[in-house]
Amino acid sequence: MPDPGEPGPRYQGLVLDFGGVLTTSMRTNADLFEQAEGVPRGAYRRALRHPDGVRVYRDLEEGRATQREWNDVIGGLLGLPPDDLMRRVLHRLRPEPAVLAAVRRARARGVRTAMLSNSFGLEPYNVYRDLDVLGLFDVVVLSELEGLRKPASEIYRRTCRRLGLAAEHLLFVDDHEVNLAPAEKLGMATLLHTDADATAGHLDALFGPRKELISRIR
Repeated sequence: MPDPGEPGPRYQGLVLDFGGVLTTSMRTNADLFEQAEGVPRGAYRRALRHPDGVRVYRDLEEGRATQREWNDVIGGLLGLPPDDLMRRVLHRLRPEPAVLAAVRRARARGVRTAMLSNSFGLEPYNVYRDLDVLGLFDVVVLSELEGLRKPASEIYRRTCRRLGLAAEHLLFVDDHEVNLAPAEKLGMATLLHTDADATAGHLDALFGPRKELISRIR
């Protein structure tokens, strides 16, 4: 966890990943999808690791493939009908209340907020709209609209510029370590998300009011 440092907080902005940070677990969601579709346990993750699955997911995230193309490829690998497959995969995700509440508290204290997500596609199924989280953020950066994805360093630079803050004044939260390293190289503090309550506690410690910060770091 980053050191809060001397009060008030050195961090003026908060950047968060979407899937598995602002939402419930992506792994649990995959398990529920497999159960509902009647495919063997682990089949979905194996499809994503297949060379064709890797390629189409990368192309979707970078805006070179449509969600329908992803549906066709992943459906074919799973032996499932492709119709609206991304929705069938993701519609069991739920917003993570503890993390969202901590983001609201930070924003209410004047912290600039951004969501930085490797995109799931926006058509025909828009999971960001479905989960109704975008209103919490001053800036939303979706990889497919940028033409590049995490962990490319440029997408972090763009997030900094749009927030109007230097990297050293930002905290970035993600559930994949590979996505944290480029942010750290730019000067951001980073937090590896593993548990919603723990992450919310860290955010409250780092972005809480002056009095709260003093009590936590003594």
